[in-house]
Amino acid sequence: MAPAVSIPSLLSASLHWLLPPACPHCRGHCGVGESFCGACAHRLELPEGGIRGTAPLPWWAAGAYAGGLRLALLGLRQRPRPALMRALVLRIRPPLASGPLRPLLVPIPSWKRRANPLPPLLCHCLSRQLGLAVAPLLLRRHPVLGQHHLGRALRFANQRGSFACRHLPRAGEARRRPLLLVDDILTSGATALAAADALHQAGWRVQGLLCLARTPEQRQVCDLEWRSRHRDRPG
Repeated sequence: MAPAVSIPSLLSASLHWLLPPACPHCRGHCGVGESFCGACAHRLELPEGGIRGTAPLPWWAAGAYAGGLRLALLGLRQRPRPALMRALVLRIRPPLASGPLRPLLVPIPSWKRRANPLPPLLCHCLSRQLGLAVAPLLLRRHPVLGQHHLGRALRFANQRGSFACRHLPRAGEARRRPLLLVDDILTSGATALAAADALHQAGWRVQGLLCLARTPEQRQVCDLEWRSRHRDRPG
């Protein structure tokens, strides 16, 4: 005897066939599957294939941390939406992830008790999309100051020595399994470089960083200059 089918499941299946897939950002039925509709891709300023760079280490991101994408990510921190995260991950295209050497994904941990939920969620989505294993190799050695009120030099000093590696690679493992760091936002690169340094000292090879967004360079300069002028003000 065939199993009974509930009315809610029938209705859900019927709606799936009658309505086009919803855009993960505006949730409008625009027939684009897990991708953004054209209007949302324009609003979030998301180029096809994402953006990439080489400084301060090789990195790949979905877009620039500004405008609509910045607002969307701030909202995601308060209320994670896996469908929106999956659509952003589709924009991140690290070429080395499809090569013969299969990197390990290493999330950068937070030292805060209420940690930012985006890096582990991003790591999970990247793992499913790229078929890569996740290796929680990093741990925080001590708390650090919040970076928002610090200039560039102080950011690097603040993060120096703040990470430790959980275990050394086995014989030949570092050559066979390079690492890709995973974090939500890349700004000065102080956190990523401190994490990479701890892994390098343990004998691992770090090939770069995957992130949701990269802070535009001009905004970094303006923001750090403003913070420097106002560093004595409360907050």
